[in-house]
Order: sequence, then structure tokens, then C-alpha cells
Amino acid sequence: MRSKITTLIMTIVIFLIMGVFALFGTILWGEFKKLETAIKPEDATTIISENANSKEKEIKAPEILDNPFDEIQEGNEKQSEVDDPNITINKYFYNQLEEQAQTIYKAFETNKENMKTGTYKVELGSSFSSLLKQNNGQELLGKYYQSAIEAYTYDNPDVFYLSPNKMYLNIETTTRGSNTTYYVYINSGNESNYLIHEFSSKAQIDNAISQIEQVRNRILQNRKSNTFDNVKMVHDYLVENITYDTTISKSNIYNIYGAMVNGEAVCEGYARSFKYIMDALDIPCTLVIGKGTNSEGKTENHAWNYVQVGAYWYAVDSTWDDPVSTSGWVSQNSKYRYFLKGSNDILKDHIPSGQFTDGGKMFTYPPLSSSNYEY
Repeated sequence: MRSKITTLIMTIVIFLIMGVFALFGTILWGEFKKLETAIKPEDATTIISENANSKEKEIKAPEILDNPFDEIQEGNEKQSEVDDPNITINKYFYNQLEEQAQTIYKAFETNKENMKTGTYKVELGSSFSSLLKQNNGQELLGKYYQSAIEAYTYDNPDVFYLSPNKMYLNIETTTRGSNTTYYVYINSGNESNYLIHEFSSKAQIDNAISQIEQVRNRILQNRKSNTFDNVKMVHDYLVENITYDTTISKSNIYNIYGAMVNGEAVCEGYARSFKYIMDALDIPCTLVIGKGTNSEGKTENHAWNYVQVGAYWYAVDSTWDDPVSTSGWVSQNSKYRYFLKGSNDILKDHIPSGQFTDGGKMFTYPPLSSSNYEY
């Protein structure tokens, strides 16, 4: 009899324990949730466009989309911090970024080789947890992300193969009761990759880079002993070897591959190529965008460069020093009309804008010498 009573009591105890575990599990499941947010650029055309009828390139500003993330995983296996203090970057637009945007820029730079695949997941970890706990945290992170992309692509003409419009900043939000953690990464979202349409694989990109470097190395074989001669050498090469594309419809006309390998480009291709070779020569140079008023009095979106020679900065517009000529001959005066100009001259028909997209960060340019370089 005692044995039966003991068995009954043990059975009741076991059922009670199982009930407690079931209740605890239900509560825990209810408090443990994960949500994934994708920040993708929204429609906003860049300021660079050759004329009103051209195909406008787009860099987009962030749009927030929420998507349920069903799989529940522990976050302790994920990278928590990515801002490596040992990474040193000294580039013109990078130096103007807020600390949070610099963290994203550094992640791009660290993963430059990996991003050639167009599908590599760039992990930012929990670096922005404090920011995202603020009421407007996602909005702020979206702005930092946009500024980082702009600065990175304008500082680095050699990443011509990336398409910012196809890059998503993802935020995984995990909640356990009152505790919320955030994990951030960049990928191609629902796109097949985040490469421009002219390239679809790392092998194609590596081949294109090899071709560009061959052209660059041929130019550098003529390296001079002083900055002025090197700037002039590169300017002359671009003017003499690139044809301005008036169709605004060919492939790669906005980047260094189209300009240096195909020999056809619009103003952005000229300007990015000039900076690319200046970087190889360790000559300070930046890309400039804005408005230009041509010889016919027509104002259009335009791109050119500022370059430092000696203690001062000067403007160089290799595109407008390469006028379309029916005779095939360009006078020396025309060839250097926009070469190493100071603000008194260049600002007569070139108006720079430091805002690369509508609503984007306002970057600044180096102050120019008021007078032209004397040579």
C-alpha cells in the first residue's frame, strides 16, 4: 500500500515539474524574438549627369524595410566589434565623416577584396548597439551608412565595380525580455549581387583591374621628378587618349575602366581616372562635382578635380580641356584652358557642390588658390 502511495506522489511531482518547464518555455519563447531590418537606398539621383537627356546614375538614400526573421539563434558566435584601431585611413572625404560612418567606411576598405564577389556579407557586428537603442537610431544609422558609401566611392575610384544602389544595410534585432541586442551587416538583399551590371564575377573584375593597371603602369613609366610635371603628364595623357562619349549610353563611361581601357568616358570617367593616377603618384587630389556652364552658355551637371601642387590647391578639368573637335586638332590654348586654375578663374563657370545626393551629407572641398598656377 505504501509503495502505491509513493508511486502516486512521484507521478504527481513529475507532472508538476513538467508543467513548470512547459510554462517557463512558453514565457521564454514569448520574450525571445528576432527581427531583421534592411536599410536600402531610396530613389535620389546624383548630381552628376552630363545633360538633361542623359541616363542619370543613382546613388540612393536609405529606406527602412522590416522583415520577420524566423530562425532563432544565439548571437554570441557573431562578430561583436569591427572598428579596428590598427586600421589607419587618411583620405579626403573619409576624414570628414562622423565616427560611426568611419566605422562603416573601414569595413568596406577591410573587405575590398571580398566585395569583388558581389555577394560577400560585410559584418559590422554590434558596433551600433548604443546608437540603435536611441529613438531615432535607425534613421541616424541610415544617414551614416549613406555618407560612408558616398565618401568611399568618391575617395576610391578603383572600386568602380560596386553599385551602392544594390547594397543593403541589415539590422538584426534580438529581444530577450527587456534586453535588446543589435547585429548589423551589409549584403545584396534580394539582388543577385551588388556589382554594376557590366560585371558579374570576381574573375571579370580582376581581369578589368589588371587591364587598368597595365595602362596606369605605362603612364607611370614617364613619371617626372616634380609634382607639376607629373600633373601635366597625366592631364595630357587623358586629354589625348580619351574620347568624350556624347551618346551617354555606352558601358563603363562613368568609371576608370571605360576611360582608361575603352578610351571613352564622360566627365566623371575623366575625373575619376585623373584622381586614380594622382593617388598612384601620391599627389593629393579629390573628385569635385557640381555645375558647369559651357561655351554655349548651357549649365549642366559636371565633374572635375582639385589637386595640390606645392602649398596650394588648383582646379583641373581634363574633360573640358578635351573639346570635341571636327578637325581632329586642338590648340594649345584650348588644351590648358582649365589646367591648374585658381578660384578667380575656375569659379566663373564651375560651381562645386559638396552634397552628392539630395538630403545627403554636405562635404567640403580644399580651399583653392585664388590665382592660377604660374608655369
